[in-house]
Amino acid sequence: MNCRIDLVHRTATRGNSLRIVHLNTYDDTGGAARATYRLHRGLQKLGHNSLMLVAHRKRHDPDVMSFVPPMDFITRVRRRIRFEWIRRDYSLYRHTRPAGYEKFTDDRTLAGSDLLSQLPPCDVVNLHWIADFVDLRSLFSALPHHVPIFWRLSDMNPLTGGCHFDDGCGRYANGCGLCPQLGSTDGQDLSRRIWRRKQAVFETVDPARLHLIALNRWMADQARRSPLLDKFPVTIVPNGVDTEVFEPQDRRKARDFLGIPQDRQVVLFAAEAVTNRRKGLALLTAALAKLQKSENLLLLSVGRGAPKISIDIPHSHLTHVDDDRRLAAIYSAADLYVIPSIQDNQPNTVLEAMACGTPVVGFAVGGIPDMVRPGITGFLTSVGDVSGLATAIMEMLRCTDKRKTMGAACRRVVLDEYTRELQVDRYVRLYRAALERCSPAISQVAEAGSAVY
Repeated sequence: MNCRIDLVHRTATRGNSLRIVHLNTYDDTGGAARATYRLHRGLQKLGHNSLMLVAHRKRHDPDVMSFVPPMDFITRVRRRIRFEWIRRDYSLYRHTRPAGYEKFTDDRTLAGSDLLSQLPPCDVVNLHWIADFVDLRSLFSALPHHVPIFWRLSDMNPLTGGCHFDDGCGRYANGCGLCPQLGSTDGQDLSRRIWRRKQAVFETVDPARLHLIALNRWMADQARRSPLLDKFPVTIVPNGVDTEVFEPQDRRKARDFLGIPQDRQVVLFAAEAVTNRRKGLALLTAALAKLQKSENLLLLSVGRGAPKISIDIPHSHLTHVDDDRRLAAIYSAADLYVIPSIQDNQPNTVLEAMACGTPVVGFAVGGIPDMVRPGITGFLTSVGDVSGLATAIMEMLRCTDKRKTMGAACRRVVLDEYTRELQVDRYVRLYRAALERCSPAISQVAEAGSAVY
């Protein structure tokens, strides 16, 4: 096992730097990857030895390492057998799975136990979005029991039978099966089998060993409702944002930089994939259709994919933007940011917009109500309420003074509650508390003559 715990080093880390390894499937794709990297860099800024181990690496950062699958003959054969095993299970739903749903993820991965051999020496392991990367059974069986494990719940997958957002079905609370995202009518379908395998893994994990990090009250409630995770402690630690990068910019200069007309009222929509049904672009366009008589309206969308806009409103689309400073200019150029997700966790885009002083309108789902304070930093309406969304957008666009007041309040809320510095401090406190709880057990092991694992 390569993740070592040295008693002398561990004692020293109580007052000094910690060795933290973050596991995430990507380092630069998706909101979870961006949030993981921001936390990683924030920890480094405080002097901690933070590393990322990922399946797919894009950043040129020496402290982001890519998992390299072993290529010896026996391992390749084992990986091929595992691939065929997983593929066979999924092939049953090839023709029944409805269109429009997001990724459905197995608990088994091709890496299996090979990943653990490449885990760097560490004091703490922090899991993030680990789909198709980390094999749960291998992780919890192979990691030394004295290594605290934290899991930042980027979505619902840790507590479901495969989906990443359950679209409100709620079956995870009863063991899954009859999965609508598989188009299944079988109570013992793949979602049920994945759920049961997760149950078998989590039953073996000491509640003191795994600590869940929820980004908001909604996700904390989901974890507490989950028969898989309800025995583990959960702490709410929101993602943070770099307020030196995401800050208000001069609107006219931002629009000149982006080529956006100065005389337009700009409504911004942003998502990793603008065609993702859950992100609600269709609901936003339905709301904007009610405002078509507005002469100066412009819809600005940002993200991967080609959005289909069928309403008679000027529309400008920017493809995926991975430069944070350019993103800050986009938020600053907008009059209003709209988040019409039908289910969501803690969208980075909301915090980024607020940090740039742009008010937010959207549906009151997931962790969005934790960030958006109705009447103070924006407005929220019931999920799916297109008329209510249209009314909120119209009211915000009509009231220039109110938007300015709300924009200033957005910035204050982020500075008070959602800075990266606050987020990192909360994590360090949790890490240190977990290490303190582990200290007696480590001391006993050291006295028995085995200080390194």
